Amino acid sequence: MKIAILSQDASLYSTRRLREAAEEKGHDVRVINYLRCYMNITSHNPTIVYNGKTLENFDAVIPRIGASRTFYGTAVVRQFEVMGVFSANESQAISRSRDKLRCLQILAREGIGLPVTGFAHATEDIDGLIDTVGGAPLVIKLLEGTQGLGVVLAETKPAARSVIEAFRGLEANILVQEYISEAKGADLRCFVVGGKVVAAMKRQGPPGEFRSNLHRGGSATGVKLTPEERSTAVRSAKAMGLRVAGVDLLRSNHGPVVMEVNSSPGLEGIERSTGVNVAGKIIDFISKNAKPGSGRDRIQY
Repeated sequence: MKIAILSQDASLYSTRRLREAAEEKGHDVRVINYLRCYMNITSHNPTIVYNGKTLENFDAVIPRIGASRTFYGTAVVRQFEVMGVFSANESQAISRSRDKLRCLQILAREGIGLPVTGFAHATEDIDGLIDTVGGAPLVIKLLEGTQGLGVVLAETKPAARSVIEAFRGLEANILVQEYISEAKGADLRCFVVGGKVVAAMKRQGPPGEFRSNLHRGGSATGVKLTPEERSTAVRSAKAMGLRVAGVDLLRSNHGPVVMEVNSSPGLEGIERSTGVNVAGKIIDFISKNAKPGSGRDRIQY
């Protein structure tokens, strides 16, 4: 197979591992910086040009789209779909997962466990918004934040009110969520490929830190999921339409709750903490499912 990995940096761990895994299985692989692509959007002969040459004859693409480049990155993925190329994750699924509010609304529609969440535009009824999620302590999140940035734990109602007023004064869109204290600064990253959880790790934040992101000094160990946790991860990825996903769960007193569904989950932490060849499993999935003309861009909710 001829596979394109859409990534801004070929030296990143996840990109390197995907390339190595594909080459080990005999595939022809090329890393393409999607920001340097431009598209000829025309009927009957849509094309993508990269470094002055038309990209053609690819069987599959693996999108590794940065969160800050979602708009252009998904446009490139969509162009590959228009050309009939199979994508490990479809453009619409990536867009859905990147919109945190829409993601939570879709998961809620499917009856998947979530922290109690509030969203508002105006600041006239901040106290009502705080009460919606059960009062302080609570977590305030920027919709556009990644890797734990733009996430604040407000331990008191006055503190929550001040943070919300500040964010809204900057015209920032925020979510307000209940604080799951029983999680004790830990979450579960479940890596889903083709409707199956292929690996899972527990991420623990450093002392005094409620965020468990590895980029913020958290540690990771392999973990065995309960059947309910495994089912929740698979259902979440399916609801988003993602074939490859990192589903982040918290263990709450009322069962697993989903914090986020990531369409470009990193491989380094999960592979090193579990010893599972996740990159190889992604390539195996693509090999079994990529067929000529299988790219699509269907209208879905």
